Amino acid sequence: MLEPALKRRRPQAGSGLERFRTRNGAFERVLTHSDGATSTSLLARAPIPNGPATADDAERAWLRSTATPPQSSARDSVRVVDLFAGCGGLSIGLAEAARALDRPFEPLLAVDLDAIATRTYAANFPTAAALCHDVAALLPGRIGTRLAPAERLLAKQYPDVDVLVGGPPCQGHSDFNNRTRHSDDKNELYQTMVRAAEVLAPQHILIENVPGALNDRRAVVQRTADALDHLGYQVDMGIVDLSHLGVPQTRRRLVMLASLTRSVTTAEVVDRHRRDTRTVGWAIQDLETQSGATLVDAPARSAPATRQRIDYLFEHGQFDLPDSQRPACHAGGGHSYKSIYGRLAWDRPAQTVTTGFYSMCMGRNVHPSQRRTLTAHEAARLQYIPDWFSFDGVTHRTALARMIGNAVPSRLSYAVALEWLR
Repeated sequence: MLEPALKRRRPQAGSGLERFRTRNGAFERVLTHSDGATSTSLLARAPIPNGPATADDAERAWLRSTATPPQSSARDSVRVVDLFAGCGGLSIGLAEAARALDRPFEPLLAVDLDAIATRTYAANFPTAAALCHDVAALLPGRIGTRLAPAERLLAKQYPDVDVLVGGPPCQGHSDFNNRTRHSDDKNELYQTMVRAAEVLAPQHILIENVPGALNDRRAVVQRTADALDHLGYQVDMGIVDLSHLGVPQTRRRLVMLASLTRSVTTAEVVDRHRRDTRTVGWAIQDLETQSGATLVDAPARSAPATRQRIDYLFEHGQFDLPDSQRPACHAGGGHSYKSIYGRLAWDRPAQTVTTGFYSMCMGRNVHPSQRRTLTAHEAARLQYIPDWFSFDGVTHRTALARMIGNAVPSRLSYAVALEWLR
């Protein structure tokens, strides 16, 4: 395992917010703090000589690394509560931001209703109290009322929270949810983040969701922003295409930022942490012939009709399956689902990774050069989940797909946290 190499130095003239280099066989990141000091952190091993390095090379090495990054030994930890946590995509980014800042990462509490995701979170962040629990039941009080006994106990157990993050369930906001679109009662879980702010009094809050949340008929997003503003938070929200931050997929998310001490906008986050467009090849080409020895690397067992459609794409050199080769409901055209049944291209970003990445009919999920759909390992890379993050305790393909597809790419929370904490 790499040894910690975190030392604060004055920056060199002309250096930016982040710069990268190789030294002693490792990629290093040098972060400039708001006071002008710098902190240096190891990212991954580097098989190249000492010298400057690009963000593309250094961050790709971090994504491919199987060695858990070394933690800071400083005392001033970043204390985090992660609600609707899933397997921990947002926490990965916060942990990396803490390392970049030369601060230990201290996840206090993670809560999710998915038992397998909660166990996966606990395996990767063992110091956290990871609870398989209904977040709304954990915070039973109504916004603006006195704290319930359970809430007072929660506040006592988890004081001095630096960052509260959460991605409330988004299915009720999805434009693909024709049954309860924009009027699902689960949309109100957005407001649970306000109650968490009242109970835990975090310094900073990050809430992410699908852009469709803005169309909720009960205006849950605006009501959440107004309530946080009333509590004294400086609030901003905007729609962010995560490909602009270096995530190798076109994934648009609604991001709400709230802070008691730092006024930061989503536009500033994107501007300061922008990366050139990263492609499917950048993320997963080294896995092209990866063995399926483990569940994360095992391809799906596609039905005969699916295999025939995949064969058609390769035999005709196409990336979009013609309507004539699709099921009967698409055969006559007249639909807007152009990308499903499609094949990925090495030189472009992936489309949004979902829980259906194993299935050809759930998106553009066919591998660029292999006659199969994506593996969980490849989908995780596209979701900016590094190889050191362990899914070893997961034994079912559906659970893997659910966790990875629902995860929030860690580049988002990393960039936001640096703007608040540096």
